[in-house]
Amino acid sequence: MHPGNFLRPVLTGRRFTQFLLLPLLCISFAARAEEVLPKPEEPFQGTIGKTREESSAAWPSPLRAKHGAPNIVLILLDDVGFGASSTFGGAATTPELDKLAAQGLRYNNFNVVGICAPTRAALLTGRNHHQVGFGNLPDVAAGFPAYNSVWKKNTASIAEVLRLNGYSTAAFGKWHNTPTWEISPVGPFDHWPTSLGFEYFYGFLAGETSEWDPRLYRDTAPVEHAPDPKYYLTTDLADDAIHWIHQHDAVAPKKPYFVYFATGATHAPHHVPHEWIDKYKGKFDQGWDKLREEVFARQKKLGVIPANALLTPRPDGLPAWDSLTPDQKKLYAHQMEVYAGYLSVTDYEVGRLLKDLQDSGDAQHTLVFYIVGDNGGSAEGGLEGSDTNVATIEGSHRTVPEMLEHFSDLGSPDYDNHYAAGWSWATSTPFQWMKQIASHFGATRDPLIVSWPDHTTHSEIVRSQFGHVNDIAPTIYQAAGVTFPDVVDGVKQIPLEGKSLVPSFTDPQVKSQHTVQYFEIFGNRAIYKDGWVAAARRYKPWEIFSNLATLFRGNFDKDRWELYHVDEDFSEANDLAAKDPDKLKELKAVFDAEAVRNGVYPLVPIPLVDIPTVTGDKTHFVYLSGVDRLPLATVPELSVSHKLTAIVDFPDNAPQGVIVAEGGRYGGFSLYVKDGKLIYESNVYGTIHQTLVASGPLPKGKTQVVYEYEADPSKLTGIAALLAPKVTSGTGRLFIGDKKVGETHFAKTGGFHSAITETFDVGQDTGSPVSSVYGSPFPFNGKVERVTIDLE
Repeated sequence: MHPGNFLRPVLTGRRFTQFLLLPLLCISFAARAEEVLPKPEEPFQGTIGKTREESSAAWPSPLRAKHGAPNIVLILLDDVGFGASSTFGGAATTPELDKLAAQGLRYNNFNVVGICAPTRAALLTGRNHHQVGFGNLPDVAAGFPAYNSVWKKNTASIAEVLRLNGYSTAAFGKWHNTPTWEISPVGPFDHWPTSLGFEYFYGFLAGETSEWDPRLYRDTAPVEHAPDPKYYLTTDLADDAIHWIHQHDAVAPKKPYFVYFATGATHAPHHVPHEWIDKYKGKFDQGWDKLREEVFARQKKLGVIPANALLTPRPDGLPAWDSLTPDQKKLYAHQMEVYAGYLSVTDYEVGRLLKDLQDSGDAQHTLVFYIVGDNGGSAEGGLEGSDTNVATIEGSHRTVPEMLEHFSDLGSPDYDNHYAAGWSWATSTPFQWMKQIASHFGATRDPLIVSWPDHTTHSEIVRSQFGHVNDIAPTIYQAAGVTFPDVVDGVKQIPLEGKSLVPSFTDPQVKSQHTVQYFEIFGNRAIYKDGWVAAARRYKPWEIFSNLATLFRGNFDKDRWELYHVDEDFSEANDLAAKDPDKLKELKAVFDAEAVRNGVYPLVPIPLVDIPTVTGDKTHFVYLSGVDRLPLATVPELSVSHKLTAIVDFPDNAPQGVIVAEGGRYGGFSLYVKDGKLIYESNVYGTIHQTLVASGPLPKGKTQVVYEYEADPSKLTGIAALLAPKVTSGTGRLFIGDKKVGETHFAKTGGFHSAITETFDVGQDTGSPVSSVYGSPFPFNGKVERVTIDLE
């Protein structure tokens, strides 16, 4: 009954009673409408008199979760297509995922955003990625609210809401949702995991990292690992998560926890122990065209795609396997062997975490979400793949013959390797396209497995309701008995965009409540509404580094839109745009309305202005003894003319070690002493190593060492100059004291900031070594008092 109906001229009997109750009802309505976190402190329940005898003590009640609230474990893999895992018909065996799926639920109509950081923003908030500030990646953030990578306070995370409702919270692995300019030893830490609801964090803050030499943080403190040939990141993450759960249960076994376990796997570089690669020897010699057919057949047999689904054709520009040379086939088949081993070892390590839950007894009261990929397979290795993948940004990676010379070492620490784009298409079977192309399911459709013992039924029936990654938050809140807050830390929250999946846990046929959802990444865009999809693609994803200008070609109104009735056409195989222009026009209008509401415009705003940096307009930098682990975003870009001056105290005997270094194995520079020689080494993407060796002996005691770099004039203009990687040619000169002791011309130098997660260090080289002639950290055995850098 509407409250206004109480206000009648005649107020007698029952109606009079209702009138008297009206104020109480209004208060009740108001209370339900304003859920505020953190919850206010309860009044003191004791009494306070003038003496202890006249007073009674009382402790505040601890914050407790709802009775019966489950533990929550949210697992997210990286760069895995819908058809990669054996659980969904793929060629990579994933027995641990198979086990979870057998006892839980499989969802085959679950959608992510299409690229990593935006998917994670939507996942962890229940909102759309533009609403959180992640319209694209932090690495290419732009000065608009939807694109600046600054997590909005009105989109509180699942972790924060659960923490304020009595949960313990922890995050492990990849965290790609902090602005690059805030990743520094002095923060600010407002957008690190531990300020966004997670009480504990162990992982890395970049889009990718090495499995062998990761740059990790525990909470906000950097972590260094002693060199260990057996070290492997995903193993370490699983170990740390298991340890944290054991510690938690030892102290607070009745308190539920929320664990977010997000591997860096299987993002490039594809780093894999060789025993896992060997399992797939010869398994991909048939090529990607045939593999798609094989995966498609298995998917139908497993029932993870409908019987009437169609296999979509190979996209233009992607070569047929039969058109390749024998050398190409040999290399590319092995690249996929490496990737399959990578997914399998990842499945094993995640399985250890799941097995520990089972063995400890936690599994029975734990709700597990396992999302097998934050987007489809990645074509970012280019048409040929790469063993120096960051070099694809500049287009200077090695050729097929060069890669074949050491192809058996792919997966080792020496190579930043990625498979050829054809495999990303194959692992995204049966859909069109792959990662980045958010207009099509090849980028946005990934498997979801849900396990919650005693709370799910009919596990043999695949769930086919349309779902989105922003549905996970409301599902968790409903399962945990948590009311979504209107206000968090004094900030009014915007509503959840997702819809709870809980009804589908017991009813396989229940209708999805998620009826409208837009998609957009780098101008590739689509709209889903009531079983229909309209989609517009901008470019081919393997071209993004070789032809960056394609991102900025404009003419969005000229894009060709496609139309699919996905309730009947699972794989988007039949374009109905020409047959039903009215439906297409209707959906394009819906996209536009959603785009305006969510801040999607302007499309592809990068890089209108430079991303903020810690360095700003500074040209003079001073680094004192002991400075290390400075992320590259905090130090100057040294592809320009500059002067580096080090005040060094050389020991009397056998000086050696790094004076200053930036970057690592896949790009950087190092000024070091070895075998009595002062050496400057430039490493461009791990492909070009040039050294400048000082003539003459080194002095003893305190000395000034100078390296000067004079960059050649740039010949790039227009869009090329705007988008060019920071790689230049120029002349380098070494001085000891006032005496020039060496000079050489570097054909290429710079690109150090493309070393992704590596750092700047004084007196050592942490992480992976810039030079192959020493092993990290190769500390200097004298003293480096200070290093100054002056930009010309």
